[in-house]
Amino acid sequence: GPFSLRVQNGPGAVLNALADPRIRIVTGGQTGADRAALEAALDAGVDCGGWCPAGRMAEDGVIPAKFVGQMGVSPELKWTQVPMGTQSFVLLMHDPDVALQRNTLDVTHWLVWNIPGTSTGLPEGVMPMAELPDGTRQVSLRAAGYMGPGAPANGPYHHYTFELFALDTKLDVPAGTPQEAANTRAAVMKGIEGHALGKAVLVGRFHQ
Repeated sequence: GPFSLRVQNGPGAVLNALADPRIRIVTGGQTGADRAALEAALDAGVDCGGWCPAGRMAEDGVIPAKFVGQMGVSPELKWTQVPMGTQSFVLLMHDPDVALQRNTLDVTHWLVWNIPGTSTGLPEGVMPMAELPDGTRQVSLRAAGYMGPGAPANGPYHHYTFELFALDTKLDVPAGTPQEAANTRAAVMKGIEGHALGKAVLVGRFHQ
């Protein structure tokens, strides 16, 4: 079947995949009929429009407070039906509504690479360590781990974008410091070239 990504984001939230209608993304916190109804709706192609309360199929796509700001934790991620031959995954969360240093570079909120190809997801609240025991490496602009959304209240919503890549290799990119996040991201993106077996994209909005 198609490469399928599920993002578990706590009670009352659902993510809809925007780039590929085959990808189903359902959060934790529901039980029984609620979860079955949500999955059935997504299977039927209903567009949830972003992050939505459980049991409702339309909302404004705002990212829940649990995952935002300096105290925000990373969401639990789940994926299924991985492409054959996958050796590792790369996850990039970034804010494309920012132009750093007056160029095309945006904000790296979370870059995770060399996630084992046998993995079925990431737990909520991944520890901020440059390299995890299983070989997974991570960095952001501010930490050795996840950096929650923080767009200012006096501006428009920012569109925080998650991109998940399934690769046929592992990447020989060392864990860098937050100060090196832009260079590390460039190295990881270059390493993906010619090795991506599948990709999923989703977007959630936020401002304070």
